[in-house]
Amino acid sequence: MNFCSECGHAVALSIPAGDNRPRHVCTQCGTIHYQNPKMVIGSIPVWEPALAQEGTLQVLLCRRAIEPRHGYWTLPAGFMENGETTSEAALRETEEEAGAHIEIGKLFSLLNVAHVHQVHMFYLARLLDLDFAPGEESLDVQLFSERDIPWDELAFPTIRTTLELFFADRVKMREGVLHTYEVHSHDIRHPMIAPREPD
Repeated sequence: MNFCSECGHAVALSIPAGDNRPRHVCTQCGTIHYQNPKMVIGSIPVWEPALAQEGTLQVLLCRRAIEPRHGYWTLPAGFMENGETTSEAALRETEEEAGAHIEIGKLFSLLNVAHVHQVHMFYLARLLDLDFAPGEESLDVQLFSERDIPWDELAFPTIRTTLELFFADRVKMREGVLHTYEVHSHDIRHPMIAPREPD
């Protein structure tokens, strides 16, 4: 940040009185410009037909049409807007990126991504129908069973972590260890390095 959004003058990094870390402070009007982590909100849209046998559950993934990680697969998610609740953001992002109609469930994963100043949150979600299509930011949208997920082409570590936790909870519920999905909180300490370029 170079200039104050209040008066247009230059800003400088300094520690304001009563604070404990450098902030961008206007050299003219004294306005303190705080920079805080961004919220990335998404869903885990699941399709499981009624009376289906175990193993037929599928998750909806989007193939990214934008950078970063163009061409890689992700759960529908994006930055939360002002005036939204987190569940409203998850609904909006799922509709925008996948054209999908969902019923939002409870919060499933909360992932701190400190190295990029973000917090990622994913909600459980049930697809209401199979009427979905790529949005402006997606090249493709597909349903995947666990074994068919393109694990080596997932866009971000938060996506891999969330999907791994989701399917692990499914196993625990089948075994009677869990009766419902847990809420998971994790810290992502390093960026994912792409194993190869997607086709």
